[in-house]
This record gives sequence, C-alpha cells and structure tokens, in this order.
Amino acid sequence: MTGTQQPDISQTTALPEWTDVRENAGLITAKIDTGAGPGDEPLTIDLDSTVCETFGLDKEGAQRHNYAGQRGYHPLLAVAAGTGDVLMARLRQGRANTARGAAHFLRETISRVRYAGATGPLTMRADSGFYNHDIVAVCRKTKVRFSITVRQYQSVRNLIEAIPEAEWTPIPYWMEGAADVAETTYTPFQHEPDAVSVRLIVRRVKPTPGSQLALLATHSYHAFITDRDGDTLELEANHRRHAEIENAIRDLKYGVGLNHLPSGRFPANAAWLAVQVMAHNLARWTARIGMGEQLITTKTLRRRFFSLPGRITRKARRLTLHLPRGWPWQNQFAGALARLRALPLPS
Repeated sequence: MTGTQQPDISQTTALPEWTDVRENAGLITAKIDTGAGPGDEPLTIDLDSTVCETFGLDKEGAQRHNYAGQRGYHPLLAVAAGTGDVLMARLRQGRANTARGAAHFLRETISRVRYAGATGPLTMRADSGFYNHDIVAVCRKTKVRFSITVRQYQSVRNLIEAIPEAEWTPIPYWMEGAADVAETTYTPFQHEPDAVSVRLIVRRVKPTPGSQLALLATHSYHAFITDRDGDTLELEANHRRHAEIENAIRDLKYGVGLNHLPSGRFPANAAWLAVQVMAHNLARWTARIGMGEQLITTKTLRRRFFSLPGRITRKARRLTLHLPRGWPWQNQFAGALARLRALPLPS
C-alpha cells in the first residue's frame, strides 16, 4: 500500500498573484471608524525584520542559507508602538539583507498610515540594521522624525570617546551608577550631497557581573541618531522602547501562525503572512476595544475566549449560547461582547 502526498496550501486554494497579495496586505491599515485608529495623536512606527525558519529544501525564496546559517524567509514588519498593531508586512527571501527594500517599504507604510487616518506627527524607530541613507531620506521627504541605532564605525567611536566626562548624565539602572547618557553632534552619510548634522545620543553601560567586554574597554556603548526635539534622557528612554516590537513578533510567531510558512510557493506564503497579520491585529483590537486590555497575547485570548467549549440551543425562535459553569472569565467575555456589539457599523 502506498501513501499519498498531502496537498499544501498552494494546491488546495487558488494561488494568488503577487500583486493581489500586496493589495490584500493593504487591509492591514484599513481605516477604522470606531475610534481605534491613531487620529491626530502622535504615532511611532517601529521598523524591524525577523527570520522565519523553514526546513523544506524546495520552498521558493528559502533554498539558500541566510547570514545566520538558517533556511527560511526574512519578512519586513512595521508595528505601531504601544499597541502592537502591525501596520505593514512584506515577505522577502531568506538571504535578503536587513535593509533590502526597507526604504520603499517604509515609504509605502507611511502612505498607508496617512490614508488610514493618522494626521498627527509620525516618528520612525529602528535598529542598526536599518542605518541606511535611503531610509533617512524617506523620513525627511515625508516629514517623519527618525530615531535609528548607529553602526559604530571607528569615526563614531572616536566621536563618542571625545565626549567630556562631565557631560555624562546618570540614568536609572538596576546597578547603581552603571549607566550614563550623553549627547553630541554627528553628520551621518557624509559622502551624500544631502548630508545634514543630527543629534547623536549615546548610552554607556558598565559591564554586568559575568559579562565580557573588549580588551581594555570600561563600558559598552549604544548610540543612535535622531532629528527629534526634546530632552536627551527622555529621547534615549523612548528609543530603547523600540525593543517592544519583539513582543509583536513573538505574538505573530507563537500567537498566530507565522512560525510556520506552509507552502512551497512564495506568493502563497506571502498571502499567509498577510492573513496572520490580520488575525494578529483583530486579536489586538478585540483586547483593546472589547476588554480595555493592552498587554494580553493572542495565545491567552485564544485559551480564555476563542477556544471555549459551548452549546447552542434554539427555543422560541431564539438562539442561546450555553457556556461552561464556573468559567472564571464569564463576566469579562460578556462585557467585551456587549462593547463590541455596540460599535457603530463603518460608513
């Protein structure tokens, strides 16, 4: 008796064209008429990428190893800071450089966010993988403020080492007196004709117990460039909150289904990414609008509310949903359901 091969997603559904996938991804930033959108409030966009490892040898765009020696895909993500909403996502082949296509991706993200109703000031935060002239140029052209971690070339290190000791300001840290912040001026991408001097904000940290630094080094340094106005300490603390995007990435991988890209066809996996992002955003909106919760994962929502056993009965032309007795989240579920039902329909 011979076994039969199980069909993948591209065999059981109509395979979308790449242009259709990108249009469907536009639903990620569909305008919300219920007040959940950014409106005229300031909005910070966190830009990042992640590696989605695969193990099949014939997946389109994932046959070769990336910089970490893994096979997989390397999607770009733009996430709204503070809410975890994914504003834009795009699948790339696994061996793509971090900044590959990021400038165009950012330009399209900003356009979609504006179209979705964000009229307030925008700020983009990113790590050193996106320290790129084209990305900074997009921010300036679209009048978006930026905060980008700097790659520490020797010229940057020399500039940091030239900061006088008296200009370092201590900041709260779990080891008392172990972290300081200072600021200087730096002109990134000096070889470009539109090079402009910006603020270079630096945090230095003494080695923690058990850590190892370079020979003769007394601190580790973390620097970023920004064109934002404001207090140095507040901007440095705000830039560190870029790390919150990792929560959204973790939720995409383990709360929905981004950790597994099921098809051997690249367009089908791109569509899979768009569907996972929409599922993630729906979960975020359900928690925020229905329950007033910000810090709750999709996995928790599914365990408490979405995967709930129940029984539907019909009596006197009415349907009744019977839920388990003693269910600890019954009142929270009923309250969220009432609030969601009260939302006005979009015009």
